[in-house]
This record gives sequence, C-alpha cells and structure tokens, in this order.
Amino acid sequence: MDIYLNVLKKYAVFSGRASRREYWTFVIINFIIIFLLELVEGMIWDGRILSAFYSLFVMIPGLAVFVRRLHDTNRSGWWFFISLIPLIGAVVLFVFTVQSGTPGQNRYGHPPADIYYS
Repeated sequence: MDIYLNVLKKYAVFSGRASRREYWTFVIINFIIIFLLELVEGMIWDGRILSAFYSLFVMIPGLAVFVRRLHDTNRSGWWFFISLIPLIGAVVLFVFTVQSGTPGQNRYGHPPADIYYS
C-alpha cells in the first residue's frame, strides 16, 4: 500500500523513473478500487458517481506514473500518443510497461530506489 500512496504523493511528477513494481501495483490497486466502487454502487443505486470521481482523481497520477515507467525503459513520455492508434498502440505500450528498466542511470535519471527493482 506504501507504493500506491507514494504514487499519489507524486501527484503530477512526470520526471524521473518508476519501476515495474510501482507502476503495476498502482494499476492493480486502481482496478480493484474501481471494481469495488462499481459493485457497491450497483447494489445501492443505478449510477457510477463514486467510481467516476475516483477515476478523475487518479487520472493525473496514473498518467504521471505511466510516463515515469516509460522513462525507466529509456523512452520519452511522448510515446503515450501511440495509444491513439487503435489496438496496436495499446499493445505496444503494454509491452513497454512490462519490459525491465534500463540498468543504471539513463537520460531520465537514476534507477528507482525500489528494493525489488525490475
């Protein structure tokens, strides 16, 4: 949970690097939270107000950790725009996020200080 909170503390920090563990922990916890919010909302009323507000709240930190993840693989954050190409863009970005980071320092800084860095 510390990893998730650290991403939120770096709310709009697009510089630096993020490890695979940091990125995927944030993505999985967000998925679980949104799933639970929609489940509860579906039981109480027919709306998705809470999950929509939560999604808006984590949109900027999610984009920031994604850009830092790209930086860890020595790629520019501008690669995000390849997602505008249907299907192919999403597959390419998924592959980038599961690749290991550049060992040692790259043009975006030192490796993340993560005990389980990968």
